[in-house]
Amino acid sequence: MRLSTRNQLTGTIADVDVGAVMAVVKIRLDGGDQVITSSVTRDAALDLDLKVGQPATVFIKSTEVTIGVE
Repeated sequence: MRLSTRNQLTGTIADVDVGAVMAVVKIRLDGGDQVITSSVTRDAALDLDLKVGQPATVFIKSTEVTIGVE
């Protein structure tokens, strides 16, 4: 598979919480304790057959990243 997305992070699925409409997937990145959390549709999670312990790649393509602090 070839993609135009340049921000690609590899890791392992740490948790999959499938709800009625959406699924929340946590991926622990390789080489550390950082975790990326993604919300995907329930259908997408089921189609991909996401399982804890499965290797995965996170693709990030965004025109804006917002950070807030107090």
